[in-house]
Amino acid sequence: MDFFERKHMETGVLLNDVQKQVVLKTDGPLLVLACPGSGKTTTMIMRIGYMIAEKGIAPARIKPITFSKAAADDMRGRFTKLFPGLQPPAFSTIHSLALDIVRRHLEHMGIEWALIEGKTDQVPPKPVLLKRSFREVTGEDPTEDELKSIGTFASYVKNRLIPQSEWPVIKGPVERAGEILQKYESHKRSRRRLQLLDFDDMLTIAEEALRTDPDLCKRMQDRFDYVITDESQDTSLAQHRIVEHLVRRHGNLCAVADDDQSIYTWRGADPEYLLDFRSHYPQAEILMMETNYRSSEEITETAAGFIKRNKERYEKGMKPVNGSAGPVSLKRFHDRDEQVRYVIYELLAMENPEEAAVLFRNNSSSTAFVSELHRRGIPFYMKDADDRFFDHWVVEDILNFMRLAYLPERKDLFARVALKMDLYISRAAVEAFVRNGPEGNVFEAFARSGTPLSDDQKRKLASAGTIYEGLKERRPADIIRTIRTDLGYEASLKSRSEKFGYRIDTLTGMLDTLAVIAAPLRTMTAFAEKLAELKEAVSEAKRKPREGAVTLSTLHSAKGLEFKQVFMVDLNEGTIPAAEDVKDPDMMEEARRLFYVGMTRAKERLELINYSTDSGKDLTESRFISEVRGLQAIGRPVGQRPEPGRQPKRRRSAADHNPDAISDRGAFVPGLRVRHKVFGNGQVEEIRGDRILVKFAKQEKELDIGMCISRGLLEERG
Repeated sequence: MDFFERKHMETGVLLNDVQKQVVLKTDGPLLVLACPGSGKTTTMIMRIGYMIAEKGIAPARIKPITFSKAAADDMRGRFTKLFPGLQPPAFSTIHSLALDIVRRHLEHMGIEWALIEGKTDQVPPKPVLLKRSFREVTGEDPTEDELKSIGTFASYVKNRLIPQSEWPVIKGPVERAGEILQKYESHKRSRRRLQLLDFDDMLTIAEEALRTDPDLCKRMQDRFDYVITDESQDTSLAQHRIVEHLVRRHGNLCAVADDDQSIYTWRGADPEYLLDFRSHYPQAEILMMETNYRSSEEITETAAGFIKRNKERYEKGMKPVNGSAGPVSLKRFHDRDEQVRYVIYELLAMENPEEAAVLFRNNSSSTAFVSELHRRGIPFYMKDADDRFFDHWVVEDILNFMRLAYLPERKDLFARVALKMDLYISRAAVEAFVRNGPEGNVFEAFARSGTPLSDDQKRKLASAGTIYEGLKERRPADIIRTIRTDLGYEASLKSRSEKFGYRIDTLTGMLDTLAVIAAPLRTMTAFAEKLAELKEAVSEAKRKPREGAVTLSTLHSAKGLEFKQVFMVDLNEGTIPAAEDVKDPDMMEEARRLFYVGMTRAKERLELINYSTDSGKDLTESRFISEVRGLQAIGRPVGQRPEPGRQPKRRRSAADHNPDAISDRGAFVPGLRVRHKVFGNGQVEEIRGDRILVKFAKQEKELDIGMCISRGLLEERG
């Protein structure tokens, strides 16, 4: 009885032919492209168990690297269940491994260091240093959003190994973002005897140490004979390089990935590395796990056809095992409120709502559902619970507008909102009024404060004062509409978005959500209390989710999860894809991958939902819904296998956009003179199965013929 038969008898695990190949291919570089629901985790664990039990490899010589600590813990637990008699290897994250390398390197260099993330009793934490740097460069204090975006930008440039000197010229999330980061780095180095490090420094310093310290690099290489990386499509350039250093001596790397699920380039992930895997590891074998054991026939085939519209990907399929469960449902409602009500009624009708998930692109979308679920008494769990919505500066602005209606003599409240109305008065004038202006109703007092005002400014000030006179008696939802339009707050948001790089659709979406929460309420006091109540409910849902809870999650955080029923909501142009996505082909491909991740979370029921109006404005459904509708219209999604005797429709390739690109495999013969998009002029030296050896001016490259054709990489030259 061989290994696979024995484990089938012991555990019930039955691997398919490709999964068995992954298990048996233990030596040399291997890229495993695993589609959603293909059993990659089980296959990886079986591979490690095979290496230890059958090949006698010591667990300490195997290094499995996971994307997160939770994934490492999960894999360790699964390994123990499948192989209870074996010592597990040290599953860990890349950051944990990098920390070990950095510790060894800095101790050898005699450098004392401290982390500024996590518990930081002795040193200033990262947010404090970022705030200080922001203030010193811009002269203003950052909002929480700005602080978060600067932190993400820092991760991006460091994970991409971009030199500090180039940071200021890279477009950042706020003005002068690169200068802010340079100031931040100078603060970290300002202590003469102590170097301050953040988590991203772990990666950059570890990579540099392995590259420049041969002794340390050899010691780390000698620790592991086999390296396995999970979720490699989400690995950054810095992380890829660390792995390259570790496996250079033996080349025993197994990278498990799905380039169609790469959704983190905004924080430094580098999916292009996978597409060029064989240029880094020329002897690599590529195996494709294309069988989906998770989803119904319709969901699998629709998702497979949908993702084929992306061009920067490996040509592969996704085959269903499960039978039919009904078509993917496309629904369009009048407005956001109607969309929420529909989903809530569907959840109420379910016997087991814990088998369902509501997925959205922006976290702010969850709040309207939280409000209604809480009101109806339906338990919910938030995968990435974020009660910061309730502390967001937009929410605080709306509350300050409302507070001023109750307390019109409060200069401090006036100062917080005056520059966010269309009054066209300066910050200096407002500050002078707060310090020395007369008391009384702030609109009347400002008018007589002696501040020079034009006739238009006087008119606007009087108009705002008139609006405020009747504001207190109106319902909260009506007040929010008045703040947005009559007082000019939404116009102010658009101006701030253009200046600071905010996403206006996210900010206006927050206003929409606040209006939904306010709709059933009668007073501003009730509205403020409701926000506090919902904030506590979200916090509680994360700390201690109740039994039978429905899951609310962003599309990003849903990756790796699965549910019997999935509702993808807010699927409008401007949300997914966002306006920024449409401007950049690479971002469009990532937005489509994100949509695909959402689709492939569903086992039996998938509903794609959007709505047609928002605050009186017409909305367009996401083009991705239109693409799915197109797949349904032709009767057979592109991802489905053709019937016998029928030729599959050829996917439009990069070569279609380059009429001079070689598109016929038979054209590749020794001696053919070619031009490559990157490497320039060259000549085909040898044909090696599905690969060709090309000699260019400065180097020889072994290229995949299929990849060259599908991406239009080579032209014939005379």
